[in-house]
Amino acid sequence: MFRFAVALLALAAPALPARAADDPRKPNIVFIVADDLGCFELGCYGQTKIKTPNIDKLAAGGLRFTHFYAGCAVCAPSRCALMTGRHMGHARVRNNVQFKKGEEGQFPLRADDATVAEVLKAQGYATGAMGKWGLGNWDTTGSPMKHGFDLFFGYNCQAHAHTHYPKHIYRNGERIELKDNDGATGKQYTQDLFEAEALTFIEKNKAKPFFLYLPFTVPHVAVQVPDDSLDEYKGKLGDDPAYDGKKGYRPHPAPHAGYAAMVTRMDRTVGRVVTKLKELGLEKDTLVIFTSDNGPTHNVGGADSDFFNSAGKLRGLKGSLYEGGIRVPFIAYMPGTIKPGATTAARHYFPDVLPTLCAFAGAKVPADLDGINFRPLLTGAKQTAHEFLYWEFPGYGGQQAVIAGDWKAVRQALGKGAVKTELYDLATDEGEKTDVAAKNPDVLARLEKLMKDQHTPSADFPLQAIDPPAKK
Repeated sequence: MFRFAVALLALAAPALPARAADDPRKPNIVFIVADDLGCFELGCYGQTKIKTPNIDKLAAGGLRFTHFYAGCAVCAPSRCALMTGRHMGHARVRNNVQFKKGEEGQFPLRADDATVAEVLKAQGYATGAMGKWGLGNWDTTGSPMKHGFDLFFGYNCQAHAHTHYPKHIYRNGERIELKDNDGATGKQYTQDLFEAEALTFIEKNKAKPFFLYLPFTVPHVAVQVPDDSLDEYKGKLGDDPAYDGKKGYRPHPAPHAGYAAMVTRMDRTVGRVVTKLKELGLEKDTLVIFTSDNGPTHNVGGADSDFFNSAGKLRGLKGSLYEGGIRVPFIAYMPGTIKPGATTAARHYFPDVLPTLCAFAGAKVPADLDGINFRPLLTGAKQTAHEFLYWEFPGYGGQQAVIAGDWKAVRQALGKGAVKTELYDLATDEGEKTDVAAKNPDVLARLEKLMKDQHTPSADFPLQAIDPPAKK
């Protein structure tokens, strides 16, 4: 019934704004995903140490979500939920896993996993992506070229993306050597390369609808940034002790300044993309969305979530299904369609993106999705709320979480055989400090049933404490 209701919601979505008879064009879509960016690392969410003027302008001119959630607590599964519209109990990819030992590439999507790009391509959209994929290498069923993208430029493998000065990068599976880079330093900073490709893609496809997916690698560590951006912050953030590189990432002499500069340089790219849309007269015809793939990283690689208050008062960081690990910034901007300067506390998450973009493009929603269309919310119409939002994650000890209304249940240590469900009232305890499970047995039972019903066992990504043992 839930999935049937999703389809009805899509059909019932308000019509797109009227266009002239000689302009039947569908709206363009630019979807920008930062990597490990904390919800509170943007000025429009309260950050005071990092400058993000262009993203702040998007928020001022559009709708800012205060309770939007990623698909999972780490990169690959979160992107899987974004691309396919399925939550972690049904998704193919549920953790960061290298697919073939000693080779680039993560666990792949299946051939029959319909992605946002495939759905939009079938509607006549030009499709391009610049950044990080992480859902299957070129020779697997998960290649971006097999899932609707006309152009992919960037890193396929997430481990490869741990440097912003790589020795090579890919264009549609073809290896491109970056001879001026050595992994630690160089002249070809990938954020700048992604920006140039994005602007060229917009220019080349300005006469037809396009879907531009920008899964940037900034500000994921290593902390690396060109000097012209570093100089803006160097010596201006108080004590900035050097990072020695002992935990597996490149060292940096001033990581606070470097990290802030990375975010600000990415913000500059966002500004240049919007400027290009304006120059081409496409701004009102383009839905621009900015978000992040999960919560901010732990204090590794020179990143310092404590210093920047990256998760605010929320509990947990990347890898955790507490609020700090999965709540992300989300800004939607489309002048003339989305009311400027608005905020919403409505709870939505990555599985909702596919059906929402389908509604904007006039596309049929694929079957068996877990997300709902929130286009009505973006356009000021009446929005149906989620009955619940669900996550699971076999990493970091094994976890489950579900939100229903303001209630949130969390389980941890599912890989160690322990099953204890915590319950929090997010209306009064967003920091998830007080477990009220014992005082609310009926609510606890209802959310535990949702956890059981929404979890489909995966042989590749088991939750050991609740999945049946694999047959020998």
